[in-house]
Amino acid sequence: MRRIVLLATLASAMPAAAHAESAADDAERQVAGQPIIVTARRRAEDVQAVPAALTVVGAATLTATYTVNTSQLSQLVPTLNYSSPNPRNTAFTIRGLGSSVVAISQANDGLEPGVGFYVDQVYHARPATAAFDQVDLAQVEVLRGPQGTLFGKNTTAGAITIATRAPDFRFGAQGEVSVGQQGFLQAKAAVTGPVIADRLAVRLSGALTRRDGVVRNVTTGRWLNDVHNDSLRGQLLFTPGPDFSLRLIADWTSFRNTCCTQVPVRVAPTLKPLAQQYAALSAGARAGGYAPPSMNPYDRLTDIDADAGVDTNEGGVSAIAEYTAGAATITSVSAWRFWNWDAANDRDYTGLPIQLIQHIPSRQDQVSQELRIASNHPAAIEYVAGLYWFHQKIVGHPISVYGPLATYWLLPAGRPADLLDGYQTDGTTEFRTDSHAVFGEVTWHLASRLALTGGLRYTYEEKVGSYDVRAFGGLVTTTASLLADKASILRGQSYTGTVADGSASGRVNLAWRPNDDLMIYVSHARGQKSGGINMSGLPVWPAGVPGHASGDPILSTVTVGPEHNSTWEGGVKVTALGGALILAVNGYYTRVRDFQANVVDNAAVIALRSHLANIPLVTVKGAEFDATARIGSRLFLRASGAFADGHYASYPAGPCPIELTGASTTRCDLTGKGLPGLPRWSGSLGGEYAVPTSVGTVFVRGDASARTAIHGDATDSAYTAIPGYALVNAAVGLRHGQGWEVALFARNLFNRHYLQNVTVQAGNSGLILGTPGDPRMIGLTLRASR
Repeated sequence: MRRIVLLATLASAMPAAAHAESAADDAERQVAGQPIIVTARRRAEDVQAVPAALTVVGAATLTATYTVNTSQLSQLVPTLNYSSPNPRNTAFTIRGLGSSVVAISQANDGLEPGVGFYVDQVYHARPATAAFDQVDLAQVEVLRGPQGTLFGKNTTAGAITIATRAPDFRFGAQGEVSVGQQGFLQAKAAVTGPVIADRLAVRLSGALTRRDGVVRNVTTGRWLNDVHNDSLRGQLLFTPGPDFSLRLIADWTSFRNTCCTQVPVRVAPTLKPLAQQYAALSAGARAGGYAPPSMNPYDRLTDIDADAGVDTNEGGVSAIAEYTAGAATITSVSAWRFWNWDAANDRDYTGLPIQLIQHIPSRQDQVSQELRIASNHPAAIEYVAGLYWFHQKIVGHPISVYGPLATYWLLPAGRPADLLDGYQTDGTTEFRTDSHAVFGEVTWHLASRLALTGGLRYTYEEKVGSYDVRAFGGLVTTTASLLADKASILRGQSYTGTVADGSASGRVNLAWRPNDDLMIYVSHARGQKSGGINMSGLPVWPAGVPGHASGDPILSTVTVGPEHNSTWEGGVKVTALGGALILAVNGYYTRVRDFQANVVDNAAVIALRSHLANIPLVTVKGAEFDATARIGSRLFLRASGAFADGHYASYPAGPCPIELTGASTTRCDLTGKGLPGLPRWSGSLGGEYAVPTSVGTVFVRGDASARTAIHGDATDSAYTAIPGYALVNAAVGLRHGQGWEVALFARNLFNRHYLQNVTVQAGNSGLILGTPGDPRMIGLTLRASR
């Protein structure tokens, strides 16, 4: 409560200022001949001069659209797709490539993401950290395609780079308070100024978000899936002279929500005997049968009988030192970060005591060091070169406990009713990574308007993983068939794995500028993601395989091979009408060999489990555009769109969709099927119309995002498909010249029903669960700055 009062007081009591920042300011600089500056190539450049596909979202647009996290960012960047059944299972992809997590429990600590996530030049290794709210944002750049020849960690699909506002030697302060329906409260504040004139500056910022739950548990009366997020950031900027600066950053973010439950969506038929399908199981689960409170996900009702909650936080410290030595700038980025995770889940998502406890308390620590040298003035030859080192350690404790109805729901009839009652696992997993790299990129201006760029990177990585989990409890028995039944649900395993490999990646780019307002470019990039280690358990040998006992782990699956990405791209960037129209259009084709993903455990015949493996070939092709326009002095528009066609070009032994799952699991040929989570068409459109008046500027703003249907899981099941949808957000307000702004806003203005993600219930009864998107919210915002 004290934090709420403090931030609210800072925001509401902010002194008057010269002017309040508007969303149109992001384009104002370009239209007025002041280009949007990006650092995609680790030097400051006009975004229209960078021969690469990227989307830039400036501070004012982020503020006006209430964007504080990656989920909200995906509504502004169509090529970025985001899914998060809960924070640990967060996945974000660019062009359909990246993390393959699309459902609860598919996260695997031994799989590194294909999309890099950076905040203030520091790589965040765990995708879960992208679920946190960010504070004091200055700019976000979303880079598409393989990255690594310019900075940081090598990634095969792209990178999200977030920059926060730095300390200033002039006093300044900003504050914002928003209140709305569903008990919504968001407060943000920042203050900056000199400690020692021209030598030492400080910046302190914080944010909190509160919102009531949007799913009601009819059994307990509690509202679930609420929001309770906090973020704090402190910075110092030391500049002893004109050629050197040192920026120190400390940050902490917390996510403590009563979430993340899903609600029933539909029931899929399976090939199991009728007695093991949902209709029969629910009818016999208890006297009079069982029925969920609703099969309409937009009723937002559940009756789960186990605890639900998430308690996770992350933070760290970093130091960014820059020294200018003539025509070159030397940069050092040093960082230590941590991530803590714990959650309670009801993994059967019903009011039946099938699974009582499911969580994986985890702790991750990482240390990184990057050293770069880059040219800082236009020249015939421009360059970036650097060294990178990264280390991380993740320790987890997988815990599952089954209840009195587990035997009935998960196993065929004829087993003792208490066989699985109290059956559980406990143990420890540990995963370590050490990554070393050298990288560089050179741009040679062959002529005044023709430039050739080439970049190379060599990365050597060592990964070590250990998995030690024991299964115990339930009915004590020595009967082999009953022991096999128990092992089909949970099994103890102990193994270690090691990966050590080196790889080269690179890219080449040719850019031609026929005139100052037009650039045409073509490029080819090759990237590699190193091999991984299965950290969620191994598939086992079925009965009848010579040399192996039934249930023995398949040790050849301890590790997964590296992933290889090749991308061809061409694009055009245009500045027209004196800067009133800015347009970037590109097309691409990507082939990924040995795509890393979760595939089915072919011997887990009762409750499907996944493990890491390589898909032989994946292809994605598409086209994208980004545009901004100013019509007159009052109307600003932005638009982005993407077409994508992604498929498994070769996937002969993939997981089967729920409707083809029988009493014994079989593999299915998914060759030619579409990639999960990738809409064929997606777009984002926004704009602001502002009219000066005697009391200030009255503005009206609208933002819309839309996408076509997606496959909700890796099998392309018809029953896990997520329909397309469009969302509209809007605001109307008054922006005063003395630095304050008041606005009435609406998110999901038309109260559109949509699903964020879907999950197949464990045990494959046929029940499909999903997370409904947030309902309409109307609220009021007060902003002030000095």
